[in-house]
Amino acid sequence: MTVVCGLLSVYVLILIVRAVLSWFPIRPDSGLVPVLRALDTVIDPVLQPLRRVIPPAGMFDLSYIALFFIIFIVQSILCSGRGFIL
Repeated sequence: MTVVCGLLSVYVLILIVRAVLSWFPIRPDSGLVPVLRALDTVIDPVLQPLRRVIPPAGMFDLSYIALFFIIFIVQSILCSGRGFIL
């Protein structure tokens, strides 16, 4: 169970990094483009189903918030109620 809790914590960290990077304009020739693609490869398969159900609120992608809550609930159940473990 410790491995699952650790992986969930890493996934939360990846979500936070991707969310913060989305606030800044990234040029197509930037060195961050491969990083963004790698993050999207990890995040998009989980977010796409949520995005079909939860529409964006203006500029805000509410699917990120929903995913944070889902991970928080799963961590609370599986990881002895410790919540986000970073």
